[in-house]
Amino acid sequence: MKVMEKYQYKGWKNCIRIEAGDMELIATTDVGPRIIKFGFTGGINLFFVDENDAGKIGGEEWRLYGGTRLWHAPENIPRTYYPDNEPIKFDISGDELILEQETEKTTGLQKKMIIKSFDKDSNGLEIVYRIYNRNLWPVKFSVWALSVMEKNGRIIIPHEPFQSHSENLLPARPIVLWAYTDMADSRWIWGSRYIQLKQDPKASTPQKIGIFNRVGWAAYYLKGNLFIKKFACLENMQYPDFQSNMEVYTDKNIIEFETLGNLVLIEPGGFGEHRETWQLFKAEMDESKESIDKVLSPIKNKL
Repeated sequence: MKVMEKYQYKGWKNCIRIEAGDMELIATTDVGPRIIKFGFTGGINLFFVDENDAGKIGGEEWRLYGGTRLWHAPENIPRTYYPDNEPIKFDISGDELILEQETEKTTGLQKKMIIKSFDKDSNGLEIVYRIYNRNLWPVKFSVWALSVMEKNGRIIIPHEPFQSHSENLLPARPIVLWAYTDMADSRWIWGSRYIQLKQDPKASTPQKIGIFNRVGWAAYYLKGNLFIKKFACLENMQYPDFQSNMEVYTDKNIIEFETLGNLVLIEPGGFGEHRETWQLFKAEMDESKESIDKVLSPIKNKL
């Protein structure tokens, strides 16, 4: 893993750039913790960056910025929306980059991201998300990783392996709807093997679902780039939002690729942890299950 400090990006002067295999990742240290760019080296940024926020630092208002951020669930205003507008600490140790926020003044929680290369042959990164409880009392929360993806892409969620009615009479998993979820919206593709959500800059309303994803992976596709996240599904554990360990959201500007850790009571001085592995592939595919299967079949052993 090759690391470059003091890298300027989108107006932030003190970013850190990482090359791992064929991938490029840029993290901010003027604000954060944030991973603000991710993609193939020299290729497009798969993360959305809000040009109205780019380069800004300081201030009390929460800003979208873009990229991958770290939150605590369940979502609540103002607790969840603590602004990450201040400089953060960072440390580079071998193949690890550690990004650490100061303790949040209003919540008493402290966020940390650890980025490390795990598999050079498969363009793999592991992102460890931790939230520490610096209060004098226990706090219950879920560690929540949100990647704000670029416009015009789509998120692909695999279904549970199919079983016939005679094979299994029990439900496979919940799908959770928000009050504004419209299942008839054309951005949804409710397929027999995958659920897909497309981002449309012309859309006028937001859309969101949550899901208990036992398969443990999902993907984002844009212009020949296939970004796959792997994450845990812990059976018999509590998750927020009616047992959602994954959520997807879109509006006219963005599409969010979100995963969540289990909902736990963290004692003072303790921390909650959630992990994702990121893999990136070149691929060409349309929205049909046959096209998706053709791309995924040769790489499933790497998921």
